[in-house]
Amino acid sequence: MASGFFAILDDIAALMDDVAVTAKIATKKTAGILGDDLAVNAEKATGFLSSREIPVLWAITKGSLINKIIIVPIALLLNVFFPIAIKYILILGGLYLAYEGVEKIIEFLFHRPKPTKKVVEKVLERDDEAEKAKVKSAITTDFILSVEIVIIALGTVLDKSLTMQILTVSVVAILATVGVYGIVALIVRMDDAGFKLIKKSNDKGFLSGLGHILVKALPLIIKALGVIGTIALILVAGGIFNHNIDYIHHIFPTMLTFIKELALGLIAGLLMVPVALGIKKIFASFKKSDSR
Repeated sequence: MASGFFAILDDIAALMDDVAVTAKIATKKTAGILGDDLAVNAEKATGFLSSREIPVLWAITKGSLINKIIIVPIALLLNVFFPIAIKYILILGGLYLAYEGVEKIIEFLFHRPKPTKKVVEKVLERDDEAEKAKVKSAITTDFILSVEIVIIALGTVLDKSLTMQILTVSVVAILATVGVYGIVALIVRMDDAGFKLIKKSNDKGFLSGLGHILVKALPLIIKALGVIGTIALILVAGGIFNHNIDYIHHIFPTMLTFIKELALGLIAGLLMVPVALGIKKIFASFKKSDSR
């Protein structure tokens, strides 16, 4: 009986070793998406009052975990019973990401509010509403990026047993959430760490200098992440189209992948903007008719 127990432990240990190897391979395959996920979500988790940064980030992290809990079993079931659906889900998600990225560019170029006192007051009055909207947007974007992360991870273990698939994809999903949002938490609290270093050193010496660097660097990092996050949305969308639509994949074979995917994302986003506006108008008209 004891030997049987230890045999089971050996089997579990061997399985965990195999999962560690496959998870490492899957994580490498998804590294690009994880980088985009970090850039996008770091940008979405910033821009709040210091006291609200961690609560907002925690709300997004919980939403991300729920996303993974929903996506992993559905991806595994679809892979077994209806694998073609995964491709169409990715393409629809790509259209949303392309729209979100292009909308940010249009907003920046044509709809930036002037920094007047009235605008500032309006923003302060609607702080809770803006926070909820940003959290919702971050969780929605995370859902789409999570779909791609899970599916790419699943693609690395298609020749393995169902148990290996479940364990590998689950490990990658957990690592993606903890890793991405852990780094985001460090970024958004960078200025607080800087202020503490300045206070601890009485604003003198090396620690003080490091503190000032951290404080001054945060706004620059946030602006950079905003730009990188927007480009990442468009590139991820273009990558989805390039890898999942055969016709698109085979046109312009000599074009650099980066340029091709950026162009695809921009074109898709520009096409989706009027579609999204039309859908919003339809919903607005329904709301008006319901209120009457």
